[in-house]
Amino acid sequence: MAMDEAEKQRIREEFESSRKKGAEEQQASAAQQAAAPQVEPLAEGSSVKHVIGVVSGKGGVGKSLVTGILATELARRGAKVGILDADVTGPSIPKMFGLAGAHAYAQDNLLIPQESHGGIKIMSANLVLEHETDPVLWRGPVVAGAIKQFWGQTAWGELDFLLVDMPPGTSDVALTVFQSLPVEGVVIVSSPQDLVQMVVGKAVNMANMMEVPVIGLVENMAYVTCPDCGKKIYPYGPSRLEETARAFGLVELGQLGIDPVLAEACDHGDFEEKLPAGTLPQMAETVVQVAEFTEFLANEGL
Repeated sequence: MAMDEAEKQRIREEFESSRKKGAEEQQASAAQQAAAPQVEPLAEGSSVKHVIGVVSGKGGVGKSLVTGILATELARRGAKVGILDADVTGPSIPKMFGLAGAHAYAQDNLLIPQESHGGIKIMSANLVLEHETDPVLWRGPVVAGAIKQFWGQTAWGELDFLLVDMPPGTSDVALTVFQSLPVEGVVIVSSPQDLVQMVVGKAVNMANMMEVPVIGLVENMAYVTCPDCGKKIYPYGPSRLEETARAFGLVELGQLGIDPVLAEACDHGDFEEKLPAGTLPQMAETVVQVAEFTEFLANEGL
C-alpha cells in the first residue's frame, strides 16, 4: 500500500527529530566525559592534600614566576610544597630554584623529585633530559603521558600543596592536567596589555568548562619602579587588574612589577633566597583559605 505525502512527511520529520536528539545526546555525553575527572592515582606512600594550578591564556606573562612565588610563600608558612612543572616544552622551574643541570632518578620504579634549598619538591621535564637545552620534540599524547607519570609515578611523599605550572594557553595538555589531577582551583596570571580581557577570558572559560574554580587573578609586569626616585612607571599603560577582575567576577590577588633583581635571581638559581618576604600576600592567603574551606567540606562529607 503506497503512503500518501502526509505520511511520508510525518516519517521524515520523526526521523529528523530522532537524529537531532541522538546527536544532542552524543554531544552532551562527550561534554560530560570531557568534564568528568578521571583522576590518576598517586604512587603508594604519597599523599597530596591540595592541588592548585597556575594558568595563563598565553605565554610570556610570568606564570612560572608566580608559581615560584606561591610555592616559596607557602613553604615559608610551614607547608610542605611540591611543584609539578607541566610546561613540558618550556620548563623554567628547575633553573629558578637552583636545580639547573640536576636530574631526577628512579628508585623502586618511581621517580624521585629534586628538592630546592627550601625543601620544595620539584618534578620537571628538564630533570629527565640529558641536557637542559635539549628540545622537547614530543607529540601531544607523549606530553600527556609524561605529565601523568610526573603525577602518579613520582615519590612525592606527604605534601600539603602541589602546584602545577600549567602550559600556556588552552591546549590538550591543559585538558590532560584537569582530567588526570584533582585540581581544586587555579590562579590566572595576566599582563596589562590591550588583549588581556580576551586572553583571561579564554583561561576563565576553560576552567569553567572543566568545572574547576578560579581562585583569582594576578597581574604581572604591571609597572617599573624608578631606581632613583621610586616612582612607579607603567610601560604598558594603566593597570587593568581591577577592570578585568570585575569583568569576570574574579578576586584580585595582586600586582607584580618588573623587578631586575628578581629576574637575575631566577637566572642565577637563588630565587627562594632573594624573594622578598610577603610577596603577593593576598595570593598566598587566598590559596590557604580555599584549602581550609575544601578540607572543611570534606570533613563534613559535602
